[in-house]
Amino acid sequence: MTAWVDQFEAQRPMLMALCYRMLGERAAAEDAVQDTWLKWSTADHARIQTPAAWLRTAATRVAIDSLRRAKTRRETYVGPWLPEPLIVDDTTAEDDFAHAQDCELALLWIMDTLPTSERAAFVLREAFDASYDEIAQTLGKSEAACRQLVSRAHRRVAQATPDLSQPAGKRAAQISGFLAAIANNDLDAAKTYLAPDAVSISDGGAKARAARRPLVGPDDIIAVSHAVTQKLGTTLTPTPVTANGHPALMLMEGTRVHALVSAALNAAGQICWMYTMRNPDKLALPRGLQAALP
Repeated sequence: MTAWVDQFEAQRPMLMALCYRMLGERAAAEDAVQDTWLKWSTADHARIQTPAAWLRTAATRVAIDSLRRAKTRRETYVGPWLPEPLIVDDTTAEDDFAHAQDCELALLWIMDTLPTSERAAFVLREAFDASYDEIAQTLGKSEAACRQLVSRAHRRVAQATPDLSQPAGKRAAQISGFLAAIANNDLDAAKTYLAPDAVSISDGGAKARAARRPLVGPDDIIAVSHAVTQKLGTTLTPTPVTANGHPALMLMEGTRVHALVSAALNAAGQICWMYTMRNPDKLALPRGLQAALP
């Protein structure tokens, strides 16, 4: 028994990363991995030649079922739905999601628009370098069909995903500069940080106030951001953190998390996509910040 338990535990980080990429939510990924464990615990281990591939296949199928149920729930979600960030600071120890830290929030957001099988094929191929034979067995499709799924996913992602190659320092500076300009009522300065086609999306669910629609263009983004800041009537303390492997700002209202802001930049270094998480169910403080609070 110990051997196959150890085999599962050795693959747990990979399974967490896979399920998170599929589902975009920490708790949902943990549930999917637990369901995979239940399948593994009753499997005939003597007949399994490659445990890692078996577990990856099982986890993908569990995640596909979970994603289909989640998409039905998200149809009634209040306002835009955004993937849950994986937030760390310098003091946060690695956990089971360490292998998912490099999955960009912007990429997760785009992948949520992909059909379920297309998303699974894309994740397996791009994140885990699975063979088309493995993908075909996992999805119950031919290898040719799986190649088409991956190809279509590539095209959709390439067309919709903002540039993710800008240096981390540049991204952090642009986020900080934009928020500071808004806080200082310097709306002309704020506009210089935004691309002409910038999009800002906020997720408050039913738990926090947030824009109920994507904001498109600098004028729309600045008007709403400024109005929200004015209405808040209090000073937010920006705290640098890392969200999904890239710089982000956690805005603190005293000891309470008000929001997490991240962004992607275009080739000119302007913000073209802004992500604001306000739903408290998706905002977990890193251990270091928790310890520093009074």
